[in-house]
Amino acid sequence: MLEDMPYFGEVLSVLTAVVWAFAVILFKKSGETVSPLALNLFKNVLAVTLFVPTLLIFGIEFLQPVPVSDYLVLLLSGIIGIGITDTLYFKSLNLLGASLMAIVACLYSPSVFALSAIFLGDTLSVIQLVGVALIVSAVLSTALDRRKQQIGTRNLILGIVIGALAMVGNAAGIILMKPVLDETPVLWVTLVRLVGALLVLVPAFLIHTRRRAMSASLVAVQGRIYLFGSSFAGTYFALMLWIGGMKFTQVSISAALNQTSNIFVFIFAALLLKEKITMQRVIAILLAVSGAMLVTFF
Repeated sequence: MLEDMPYFGEVLSVLTAVVWAFAVILFKKSGETVSPLALNLFKNVLAVTLFVPTLLIFGIEFLQPVPVSDYLVLLLSGIIGIGITDTLYFKSLNLLGASLMAIVACLYSPSVFALSAIFLGDTLSVIQLVGVALIVSAVLSTALDRRKQQIGTRNLILGIVIGALAMVGNAAGIILMKPVLDETPVLWVTLVRLVGALLVLVPAFLIHTRRRAMSASLVAVQGRIYLFGSSFAGTYFALMLWIGGMKFTQVSISAALNQTSNIFVFIFAALLLKEKITMQRVIAILLAVSGAMLVTFF
């Protein structure tokens, strides 16, 4: 059996990071022809379509014996953490490019801890505060580097701000769903959150003044492989690998290996998108990932 293979869980966790990183590259390519709102809507419709039969295969009930309040919390988590946040993420990715977005994405861990401190009363250790400082310094060094930038100053600052908001929104969605996740199947939780995302994305799409142009971009042959590839890899395949990694190894080890996704994004951006990689950006990504590790595990 595969699960008896040494380090099977660790392998799945590394594959999670690699697949997600590759999905980010595909999302960046999709963003060249598809708007952030339309891209987010498409990926979630595809994800729901895939998760429904997945729940049936695993014998998971669509209606779990939990209070109505838990359903509402998960729907709200999906609205914030997927519907709004992923749209912001795609916008920031378009503005910054994948390599810079990999640095900004490291703000996710301190965002989780900051919101936990505010709403759950958690406290940060000195080492965790050092980690936050490393991440913030990495992001600020990127924002203040005016030399050899391939994007304008306005887009750079706007992209960082939107990306930071996306990380805060993602963290908020995770904190909202955590109590329910501890008591229910993760695949079911994911499906309900995806439905919650559609509750805000579908109306937003229908009332958008450019909905016809966005619809045309979704059905255009150009970029279709990026659209389907990114949505499948990022929203479905990476999640299934993540669940496997969590199941077959220690959660702390799996989470640490998942953190390497930002490094893979950085590498893939240089190799596949030909984004300019400077020494300052290399130092920034190393600082940011190191900071994320400190915040998460100390």
